[in-house]
This record gives sequence, structure tokens and C-alpha cells, in this order.
Amino acid sequence: MARRRKLYEGKAKIMYEGPEPGTIIQYFKDDATAFNNQKHGVITGKGVLNNRISEYLMSKLTEIGVPNHFIRRVNMREQLVHEVEILPVELVVRNVVAGSLAKRFGLEEGTQLPRSIIEYYYKSDELGDPMVTEEHITCFGWATTQDLDDMVTLALRVNDFLVGLFLGVGLRLVDFKLEFGRWYNEHDEVQIVLADEISPDNCRLWDIATNEKMDKDRFRRDLGGVKEAYQEVARRLGVLPEAGPMDLKGPKAVQ
Repeated sequence: MARRRKLYEGKAKIMYEGPEPGTIIQYFKDDATAFNNQKHGVITGKGVLNNRISEYLMSKLTEIGVPNHFIRRVNMREQLVHEVEILPVELVVRNVVAGSLAKRFGLEEGTQLPRSIIEYYYKSDELGDPMVTEEHITCFGWATTQDLDDMVTLALRVNDFLVGLFLGVGLRLVDFKLEFGRWYNEHDEVQIVLADEISPDNCRLWDIATNEKMDKDRFRRDLGGVKEAYQEVARRLGVLPEAGPMDLKGPKAVQ
């Protein structure tokens, strides 16, 4: 495999220099982390499954006009994506009470919210990704008011679409995290686009009939069957890898 320059390694993915200017190869790892990397494990084949699931969902969002960084899947573990300037703010869209929302407000997990809630978090592993307000974001220059308006508009569109898509395969979209970036096209025009991934790593997905968790909460809460849950999500979406989630080696990198 060709040697590529590693640009960045995160908890679940590695970014390599792409084949053309303005592109990046996004490699999906099998590492699983929780609680700001305090808990760590390796789930063989998870990266393959997340690659396929995210490819499918990003492609579907492209079809309905949601701009995102995805270009195409390269192989079982890699995607070609546009290089974007990632904004240091994550958006969490919540449809059902779960996780930290239940803990913070003493609410019963599984309660349907009367409307979707959007929360902002500052991307910082050192600080534990603290929850922030629009005032913090604009005051500290992490994003502009227009950036936030665009991000919220896109997040609500994504939510509306994914809720229906997952409902069609018997899954309840409880909540999910989104990341965004500024993409500069060939004319140096800037656009806010969806980035990162959409997979059971950053979505809470419950089986509609049983409320069984089909996402990373199985790892967080030591429920077991993490790979099987991800495989079931991929199977329902019709994207389970034909040969199964093989453990492929990553590309050799040069620093």
C-alpha cells in the first residue's frame, strides 16, 4: 500500500493526506473509547462497519441537498473526503431523554421530548468537551453567529431525515452528535458543511420494539455484543460488508 503522510490521529479515525489537493483519506479504526478516553477497547471490525454505515448515510444526505465532506468510499476502512476547517464546536441533537441529559436533570431515560433539543459542546479532550452557550462560542471566536445559524439549520434537516430513515428499519434515533467545518471551494468561496461521520459511534439507536441499545452505549455500559449491534444496524440499512467486517491493516504513514 502506498505510503501516505499522516495528518492527524483521533480516538476513532486517522486522517491521511489525500491523492489530490484539498482531499483527505479518512481511515476508520477499531478503537472504542468512552468517558473522554478514560475507557478504551478494541472491537475488531468496528471501523469497517462504521465506514459502510457513514458512507451510506452521508450519501443519502447528499441526495437531499445536505452539504457534507464525503466524496466516496475508497476501500473497506477508508473514505475520500474534502479537506475542511473543522469548527471546535459539536452539536448534539436530542429527541429522547438519555445519557447526560437524564443525569443532569433527573429525568427518566427513554422519555420522548416534546421537541428536539440542540446543545453545543466545545471540542476539547483536555477539558472534557464542556457544554457551552452561543455567547461563549461567538465571544471566543470559535464560530460566528451565521456559522451557528447554518449549523443548526443543517442539524435539524439531518435530524428530520435520519429519524424517518431509521424508523423505516425499526430503529429509534434517540440523539446524535454532529461536527461541521468550513469548506473552501475552487473559487475560494466558503460553505459550512457536515463533517466527521454518522454511525453508531456518535448516534444513540434503540430498537423500536424492545428498546435494546444498538450503539456505543453497549461499550460504555459494559452490555457486551457491541460488534453484533453495529452489524445489525448495518444489516438493517442494507450495507453489511459482503465478506464481513474484516480486520484490514491501515496504510503506512510517513511523518
